[in-house]
Amino acid sequence: MTAEGHVACEHQRIIERSHRQPGRVIYDWRHYLAVVQRKPGALRNGAPFVEMPTAFRQLEDQMLRKPGGDREMVEILSLVLHHDEQAVLCAVEMALEAGVPTKTHVLNLLHRLVDGKSADQPDVTPPSGLALTKEPEANVARYDGLRGGTRHAS
Repeated sequence: MTAEGHVACEHQRIIERSHRQPGRVIYDWRHYLAVVQRKPGALRNGAPFVEMPTAFRQLEDQMLRKPGGDREMVEILSLVLHHDEQAVLCAVEMALEAGVPTKTHVLNLLHRLVDGKSADQPDVTPPSGLALTKEPEANVARYDGLRGGTRHAS
């Protein structure tokens, strides 16, 4: 399909026909991004999104467990409208490997990839001199003393 001389979308043609087998439907999840941007809840049960790459589906599985995760997932998927899909997919894979499947982390990794900066995580192992020898203890009595006495809500 073309619009103003530019390819807007391409559809795979299904040539095989049979009266004995059920018909096949082929979706392209990218074509439905405008719909889910307005209604992000459609992402949960939308048939077109079953065909997404594995990394996107893994991220979706984790994000939909959190409140507002469907909207964040739609925002991540919508990145393919403005960036190379392989770069977005790579950023998602890296976020999953790092164990930080958040929109902010995916955006950070994507911008590093697009800008050509290293997306490797720096070594943040603290030197041995900075290691704790005694775990800190919570002491709320100090704060009660600062308030001028012990008054607790009942």
